Amino acid sequence: MNAHIESHTSAAGKARKRKANPSVTSNGLSRTANALLVALFALLSLACIYPVLLVIAVSFTDEQSIVTYGYQIIPKQFSLFAYRYLFEDAAQIYRSYGVSIAVTLIGTVGSLLLTSLLAFPLSRRDMPYRNVLAFGVFFTMLFSGGLVPWYLIYNDAGLNNTLWALIIPHLVAPFNVIIMRTFFTNTIPVSLIESAKIDGAGEFKIFARIVMPLSLPVMATIGLFQTLAYWNDWFTSSVFISDNKLVSLQYLMYKTIYNIQYLNSGMVDANVAGSASAAIPVETVRMAMAIVGIGPIVFVYPFLQKYFVRGLTVGAVKG
Repeated sequence: MNAHIESHTSAAGKARKRKANPSVTSNGLSRTANALLVALFALLSLACIYPVLLVIAVSFTDEQSIVTYGYQIIPKQFSLFAYRYLFEDAAQIYRSYGVSIAVTLIGTVGSLLLTSLLAFPLSRRDMPYRNVLAFGVFFTMLFSGGLVPWYLIYNDAGLNNTLWALIIPHLVAPFNVIIMRTFFTNTIPVSLIESAKIDGAGEFKIFARIVMPLSLPVMATIGLFQTLAYWNDWFTSSVFISDNKLVSLQYLMYKTIYNIQYLNSGMVDANVAGSASAAIPVETVRMAMAIVGIGPIVFVYPFLQKYFVRGLTVGAVKG
């Protein structure tokens, strides 16, 4: 009750100060400082939005206009030829879209489950050998076996040309485990866990019924990290996938760009490359592929953005 009265009194005092000094805004800054901050953030927003708009504009521009006038936010000559060229093999693009979406969904959900199941025990001070296991997680951030052992392990497991080859390598990231462990340590009260134990709850029930509902911010943050990692990954496909039916969208885009560059490199017979490369809108296709590749991921971030900063900072400093 006293706290409520004090907060009400404080709010009333701030309101009186604003009335006494009209030049002070509701956030405590002067109107000049507030206007400068608004202008600064507007410029920063424009700096972020402008490149995206430029990429979109170039993808809808005629290739010859790009060569003649360069990149322009308003196309000199509108053209859909880059998208028509890109979607000549529409079935392959849709198939790769399906592969990327399936890998991203399965991988992100599996990663959140395994990461939290590892991070929660590491956050418990009563867990035996807790520090040894935590050091093992941290050690993998500094050292790895290298590319050849990494490939041999998954190859010997028979994961070549399977979706699991695209999912398993990124399931548990040490950095994500450390972030989640810090969140659990500094945010989940020990007394809450002890009270649940007194009421007869087991470890899995505590984890599922208490810890997980309280960990939405860090789950959304790690989920966004993993979604971006899975969606943008093309290297794993290049190593383990040779079946075109299982090629991810990002690797398909990479192969398309590589083929265009190869045709224009002068290493192909002029009679063959001349007819093939003459019809390829190089710059506009590159931009069209960027738009096709980032499409779905753009719609994911707004739903997770409100949890993003909180998930990184709530457990970062002990209260």
